[in-house]
Order: sequence, then C-alpha cells, then structure tokens
Amino acid sequence: MPTDGVWGWAGPLLVTALAAYLRFDRLRIPRSIVFDETYYVKDAFGILNYGVEHNLVSDNTDAMVAHGQTHIFSGGGEFVVHPPLGKMMIAAGEGIFGLTPFGWRFAAAVVGSLAVLMLARIARRLTRSTLLGCAAGLLLSLDGLEFVMSRTALLDIFMMFWVLAAFGCLVVDRDVTRAKLAASVGEPADGPGPGLGVRWWRVLAGVCLGLACASKWDGIWYVVAFAALCVAWDIGARRATGFRQYGRGAITDAGWLVVSMAVVPLTTYIVSWSGWFASNLGWDRNYAAQHGVKTPVISALYSLWEYHREMWHFHVTLHAHHPYQSQPWTWLVMSRPVAFYYTSPSAGHGGCHVAHCSQEVLAIGTPAIWWASIAALTALAVWWLVHRDWRAGAVLIGVAAGWLPWFAFPDRTKFFFYAVSFEPYLILAITLCLGLIIGSARSSPLRRGVGAAVVGGYLLVVVLNFFYLYPILAAKVIPYSGWHARMWFARWI
Repeated sequence: MPTDGVWGWAGPLLVTALAAYLRFDRLRIPRSIVFDETYYVKDAFGILNYGVEHNLVSDNTDAMVAHGQTHIFSGGGEFVVHPPLGKMMIAAGEGIFGLTPFGWRFAAAVVGSLAVLMLARIARRLTRSTLLGCAAGLLLSLDGLEFVMSRTALLDIFMMFWVLAAFGCLVVDRDVTRAKLAASVGEPADGPGPGLGVRWWRVLAGVCLGLACASKWDGIWYVVAFAALCVAWDIGARRATGFRQYGRGAITDAGWLVVSMAVVPLTTYIVSWSGWFASNLGWDRNYAAQHGVKTPVISALYSLWEYHREMWHFHVTLHAHHPYQSQPWTWLVMSRPVAFYYTSPSAGHGGCHVAHCSQEVLAIGTPAIWWASIAALTALAVWWLVHRDWRAGAVLIGVAAGWLPWFAFPDRTKFFFYAVSFEPYLILAITLCLGLIIGSARSSPLRRGVGAAVVGGYLLVVVLNFFYLYPILAAKVIPYSGWHARMWFARWI
C-alpha cells in the first residue's frame, strides 16, 4: 500500500466533501414528490409510524404531502413489492427532518456521498495509488446519474451503497488472506496450506450483501457473483503461495464461504423484516394462521414466504409500457435517460426571467464518464485475457452482476437508472485504464508526464461536462433555449 498515510485519507475525504456539498446543496428542490418517490416516501413514513408500509387514505396523497399534511393513512397494511431496508433508511431522514423534501432525501444524500469515500479508498487499494483513488472518487462525485440518485428518495442508491461496501470488504479480505498465506510459506508445499478459519471481512461482506438484498432484490446477483469471485481468489492465493493441493485447501475455505456468502446474507435479510414480524398490520402477516398454521415462528416464516411469492409474481409479470423505459443494451450509451421531474415556468413565475423557462431533474450520467466506460471495459477485458489481472476480472464481474441479468427479462419494464448499481465498477474500469495511461513507476519521466497530461485533460473534460449538465440534474430554472441545448439527442427529451 502507499506510504502516504495522511493523504491516503485526506485526499478521499476532500473529494467526499465536494460530493457532499453538491448533493446537499438545494436538496429540498424540487419541493414536491418526484417520479417513484411517490411510493417510497409514503412507504417510509408508514414504517416510521407503524413499523410497516400502510394503506393510504386516497390516491391524491402526493398533493397532501406537498401541503404539509401527515394524516395520509387509512387502516391496514399495504402490499409493496420491495423489501423494507431502503425505505427504513428513508424513514430515518423523515424522522429527523420531518415529512419534507429534505427529510425524505436526506438518507440518499448521505449514502451517495459516503459511496464516493468508499470508492476512493477501494480504488486506492486496487491501484496502490492515492492519486488514482482520488480520481475514482472525483469521477463518482461528478457523475450525473449518481448525483441525481443521491438526491432522490429511490431504493437503487441504497442497494448500490451496500453492494459497494461488500466489494470493499472482499478486497480487504483478499489482501489480509494473502498476507496470512505468505506468512505460512514454510509449511510443506505438497499440502493444501493452512486453514484460515473465520474471515471476519467476509462475514461483514455477507452482512452488507444481505442489506443490499433487503434494499432491492437485485442484490442477489451480487451474492452469486461475489461468492464465485471469492472461490477464484482463494484458489489463486493458494496456487501463488506454492501449495500444490490448492484445490483441497479451497474446499476447506468453501465451508466458511457458505456461511459468509449464504447464511449471513439470508439471516441479515430476514432480520430486516423485523418491523413486519413485530406488527400484525403487515400485508399477509397472518396468512399462515388463517390457513391453519399457528406455530409462532413457523407461522411467521410461512406468511413471509407467501408474501414473497406474491412479490415475485409482480416482478416477473411487470410488462406495463412506460415512456421512459429502456433496454439494458442501451444503458452505456444512455439513449433513454429518465425525466424524474419537469416543469416549464413562464416569465415572472418560479424564478423565470425570460419568456419561457424549463426546470428538470433528468436521471442521466455524465457522458464523458459513461461513453468512456465503453472503451474502458473493452480495454479491461483484453487486459484480463492477456495478463489475467485479478483487478480487471473483479471489476468486470461487478459490472456483469448488475447489468447482464437484465438481459434475461426483455419484456419487463426497465429504466436506465437501474444501472447505478454497477456504476462504481464502470468508474473503477476507467480508473484502472487511467493508471495504464500514466504508466508504472518504472516508466520514463517523459512517458509518465505525457500520460499524466492525458489523464488530467480527461478529468478536466469530466468536470466541464458535469457542470454544463448541472442545471438539468439539479432542477435549476433556466431559459428554455438553454435546456434544449442540453438535449443532445431527441430521445433525451
């Protein structure tokens, strides 16, 4: 690891401070519920008041909330199709700051900012460079999609956060494990190597993956992908250390892997439903008892199973057309971003000082990042095939786990902003390529100087690109002509 201990934290923290400022500034704008906040804001408030999501008094509760009314619930639990953790985190902000735009977006802004810190530290560990770690954090802080999702009370930002935390834990575990195996080189080389016992970083990763699944079910793909990654790393570590029976050693490791990557996530996920277990109001809470199963624990778990069957049915049969839906193979080029909010104030209204203005929150990535990621992923795939660089493989797995499963459901309604779950790995791909451009420490000063200039120029383009798009990301009131100039393609409208 780099020896710049102070800057190893100071640099990422400075980048995180920038990200936090951007995300919390004007967080209460728009002063209304936008897009799918209409579900999660009220579900979170129900959890805050009843422990579970609750039925609403009418279909007009958005207007009631906008006018400061909090008496929006009728009797009984509501059928919802996402697990509770993300809404519990939103509820925490509402509990502190009230049922206000700032309150319901507070938690998203917190985790969106902390994700920048985590990514900077993870990139530093992957590249052994504080400079590249800070570059990765800067890219995430200046990406339009992560910025918008950090300022909107949707669930995807929470799932992304917990998956990224799990990935970071596994990277640390890899370093720690290889250090332990290196210390045991004196053992007989014809054996499997030492047992490693409980690996607490992996256990923590399992907790984080459980919390990701408890935010959105899409986290399950990362459980599978990261478990496979752990197996590959374990085999590779024992081979690199010289133990000939590395397969047998990996089988020993697999016993604890089942605990950390299956038992721990499942347990964490079930615990996240504690509010539903503790209440009689939750949807299907008494299903088992109504069907003759009254043993306390079994009855509750059976009822939860039935609830999950209904949730699953909803997700696999969701084929309703939406004007902003898109297919996953279009996400990297961002051909169809999602308008979360749009209004067109006229002169003298809403801060408009010309004849016609626009105010929008457009869920779109910074093109200089997303379009560059296509080249970066291609380069990384080639680099992995040629050099078998574990870092390239890990980043490609992170992208694949969040992106490829959506290809299996072509008829389901999908949106570009789902891609925020694998965005950190796109940025890690770019960061690794930036490291290749700069060159290794053994390269000539001229080579590194030219490489650093290219990287600096790219980062400057990202900065300019983000701040050019900032008005349509943060609901600034701008002249219609300025808004239209930022609509580079017809399908962005």
